[in-house]
Amino acid sequence: MMTGAIFLAAMLSVGSAGMRWETQPSLTSVRLRGVSAVDARVAWASGDQGTFVRTTDGGQTWRPGKVPGAEALDFRDVDAFSATTAYLLSIGEGDKSRIYKTEDGGETWRLQFTNTTPGAFFDGMAFWDERHGVAFSDPVQGRFLVIATSDGGATWAPLPAEALPPALPGEAGFAASGTSITVRAPRQAWFGLGGKAARVVRTTDGGKSWSVATTPLATGDGGGIFSLLFWSENEGIAVGGNHQRPTDATGNLALTKDGGKTWTVPPGNRPAGYRSCVAQVHGAPGPTLVTVGPSGSELSVDGARTWMPLGTTGFHAVSTSRSGNRVWAVGEAGLIATLQRSRPSRANPPAAPSRPRR
Repeated sequence: MMTGAIFLAAMLSVGSAGMRWETQPSLTSVRLRGVSAVDARVAWASGDQGTFVRTTDGGQTWRPGKVPGAEALDFRDVDAFSATTAYLLSIGEGDKSRIYKTEDGGETWRLQFTNTTPGAFFDGMAFWDERHGVAFSDPVQGRFLVIATSDGGATWAPLPAEALPPALPGEAGFAASGTSITVRAPRQAWFGLGGKAARVVRTTDGGKSWSVATTPLATGDGGGIFSLLFWSENEGIAVGGNHQRPTDATGNLALTKDGGKTWTVPPGNRPAGYRSCVAQVHGAPGPTLVTVGPSGSELSVDGARTWMPLGTTGFHAVSTSRSGNRVWAVGEAGLIATLQRSRPSRANPPAAPSRPRR
């Protein structure tokens, strides 16, 4: 008999037919903006009012909590490594931009980083492994601010500002789902921007040097890159658009085949609106991708060349487990859902197999 994870992988390989989002009780009503799936049973989500939620049984039960002293913070990004270890990043100007870490399943949290740079506003973080990570802020005095850790977050230090390209006037990042920054082993990292131009800043040496490339995503007020994903050292996707026009598909997707040096719009259909997050289903062919936004979600089984709708329910973020083929998405009012195969309707049960006549 196929396990649920294997069945999901098989269904994903043939398309969105038969797939649906199944909501799970989060026991919280706050807006959830970040999600990080570890495996088929463990996932974390984060949101407003200092909130985090965690499951260790595949989503049958989610247990919410609040980080003490952080009740006024908005956690847009969560990066989890196990049922016990996770990082949270809060956004905002000044000391509202913070990073916390737990190593006991959320029972206690250690404040690892508090921004002290005037004008900084951190948008997201990403980790090469449990000890090595990076986070980025909007530009400060015309330069991007990037911090990194190599000791599990015990210390976070700014990378040399002179190694980063100058920012364009009005350019900034987006903290929609915490995935406007992404990394890939051993030392690659990319972060996406919006405003006057939708650009990607990238490094191949762990942040010692950076270069920048322009993408064809939407620009202007509310437009830009909201999520980045790479499935090889050269192949990746940027999604976004204009968050002020959630059903407008203009400039919402681009692909790269050279590590982010150049970006193009692929032929074929695109997601049906602005999209805030994209994730890869590991172990499925294609590669298989899921993207979400406030106007709906889509599935691609051919590396973003074509997309199939998964419904019009709005989500802010999506994450796929590194093992187990689990897909979780989060949204408004504590919404958490997992992607499942559709169950046969009771009104139209499947026909019983015919028996050969004797």
